[in-house]
Amino acid sequence: MPEIPFLSRKVRPLIGVDISSSSVKMVELAGDPKLGYQVERYAIEPLPREAVADGNIANLEAVAESLRRCLRRMASNTKSVAMALPASSVITKRIVLPGGLREQEMELQVESEANQYIPFALEEVNLDFQILGQVGDSDDVDVMIAASRKEKVEDRIAAAESAGLKAQVVDVESFAALAAFELVAGAVPGGSNGKIMALVDVGANSIDITVLRDGNQVYAREQSFGGNQLTQDVARQYGMSFDEAESAKRTGSLPENYESELLRPFMDGLALEVSRALQFFFTSTQFNQVDQIVLAGGCASIPGLPDVVTGRTQVPTMVANPFSSMTLSSKVRPKSLMADAPALMVACGLALRRFDS
Repeated sequence: MPEIPFLSRKVRPLIGVDISSSSVKMVELAGDPKLGYQVERYAIEPLPREAVADGNIANLEAVAESLRRCLRRMASNTKSVAMALPASSVITKRIVLPGGLREQEMELQVESEANQYIPFALEEVNLDFQILGQVGDSDDVDVMIAASRKEKVEDRIAAAESAGLKAQVVDVESFAALAAFELVAGAVPGGSNGKIMALVDVGANSIDITVLRDGNQVYAREQSFGGNQLTQDVARQYGMSFDEAESAKRTGSLPENYESELLRPFMDGLALEVSRALQFFFTSTQFNQVDQIVLAGGCASIPGLPDVVTGRTQVPTMVANPFSSMTLSSKVRPKSLMADAPALMVACGLALRRFDS
């Protein structure tokens, strides 16, 4: 079993650190699950292009430097962090084991089961498991196994250590996002009970769609479409480098025709991709409706995007804000957090790990 577990609990205090293809994001929370959380501080620091490719750290020093800059902006004394791997780097499998096993017996059972599902030698992977609960009225338990190639885990740990941080836990990005989504679901008009909800995370290179019913995932799909497409359009239209276009996009310093000629067509294209994803969902499952779309990721904060998606899909659409019911420390600017919130889902979910018991 690994020294840095994927799914272990009892880790506190820590900062949630999300290393995506375009930026490093950090979130630190305080408070109490029963009385409510407080956002202590957060920071986002861009990454050089190609520093992270397909979820893999391609330039460790560049990532470490962005982590250092992000940590300086956080101005936190906490050095313990929770990190995550992209779902594509992790093999997960739910299995059923007899209840009442001692920990060592369960570890042996998990390793035996993992051998059937993992196409690598066990010594080449970090392997961990988590008991999810009992199976119905039986004594059996539902167990989640997670495994990843050791180098995938070690790269993230090495980047953290280079920045003076200590990785206490390595999670899976999709699990972390769903932990934050529970907070978002609580703010859905009319409540989320019984509703089929689609979490649409628009990243730099892809759209990840996860459909949930009463908090349980019933469908997932990734489509190749993301914010980098808009950045490339800006670079081409205005004769900029990619980095210049990305910076101009963030600061809003683009010509007047940007909105009509580039931004609106991008929003329409994004809405079309979401509509296509829902059609795939309907044709490949027994479901024929979605009650609510929740937009996450950096592109979700584009003004007017929810209305465009609603118009295309005929499904009510809102922007994810896992912090909406939290208090804010004096170090956090409400307006900035509101704009950044949809991009902080994974970092928020990782920060919540300090409260796990």
